[in-house]
Amino acid sequence: MITREQDLSAEPRGWLRRGLFRAKVLFLGLSYKLTPARRVLFAAAIVAAIFGLFKFNAVIDTTRVNIDFSSLWLLVSVVLLVFLLALELVDRVLVRDELEVARQLQRDLLPAAAPDIPGYAVAHSYRTANEVGGDYYDFLPLADGRVALVIGDASGHGMAAGLLMAIANAALKLAVEVDPAPARVATLLNRVLFRTGDRRAFMSLFYGVLEPASGRLAFVCAGHPFPLLRTAAGEIRELGSGSYPLGIRPEVDARSSEVTISPGDLLALYSDGLPEAANAAGEAIGYDALRALLQEPGGPQEIHDRLRRALDTHVGGEPLRDDVTTVVIARLAVAAPGANPGTPGRDALR
Repeated sequence: MITREQDLSAEPRGWLRRGLFRAKVLFLGLSYKLTPARRVLFAAAIVAAIFGLFKFNAVIDTTRVNIDFSSLWLLVSVVLLVFLLALELVDRVLVRDELEVARQLQRDLLPAAAPDIPGYAVAHSYRTANEVGGDYYDFLPLADGRVALVIGDASGHGMAAGLLMAIANAALKLAVEVDPAPARVATLLNRVLFRTGDRRAFMSLFYGVLEPASGRLAFVCAGHPFPLLRTAAGEIRELGSGSYPLGIRPEVDARSSEVTISPGDLLALYSDGLPEAANAAGEAIGYDALRALLQEPGGPQEIHDRLRRALDTHVGGEPLRDDVTTVVIARLAVAAPGANPGTPGRDALR
């Protein structure tokens, strides 16, 4: 283990050498955070400050010009540093504005409310991290009464993730209009993302088509955390059939799987920000904890709220490193007409 005393003892002895050593560390630490052009400005400001402090007037013939060049060097140094600081502040403002635009774009792509699915109750919410991520989910009613369930996570953060989400959203809705079959939608969306030309532009996706009357759910899971199905008997099952995330390869092996959601069953969809949320010690919640929380009795809203409380308790005051999306769908034992009781809608976004 490296201690503070050992670090200090590694410094050169003598006040002058120690001062120069610390100045070097400070200079390198600051310059590494700057762009190459700004490093040149920073270095020039330091050189000008040194000229001013040590009165290096020998570089100019001061006998013919009655000017205090020491003060002039210091003034040049201050001007360069102020200019450099102004550039950094402008960048900070631009980044802040970009993040705000990305957040708004992300919120606009999320559903205001879940559709009223006869015989089902739905609870859903999205929680943003400090840095905008690429979580995306939606409920798409189809013409024949079926409902498409979508949850995905686009790579990157900030505006890049927001734009990738917008592309995926438009491409997915177009693909659903052409042919809502899960394998077909995943294949078309993969081609669109791959043809963006950026190999860092990819997304995980769970896409399923639910037939409410029978409970039949056909789905694909491309690089996304497997949804968890809690049966009426209390058994927890993973909905597997995974493949690579979309956009990485020119073609994807998007094989469709099928499961039946019976009365009393509950399906939990989530982004990886939930199981991977870490506390101050760096410990993640983990998938085992999610399974344990789902095994406890409760409807979709209760399960949803339980997962959110577990998240808050685990991370404590630590900021979230990634967005957290949670969607819980339950098939009721008896179809209940009227409003969907388990949908907090966009009011739950925060």
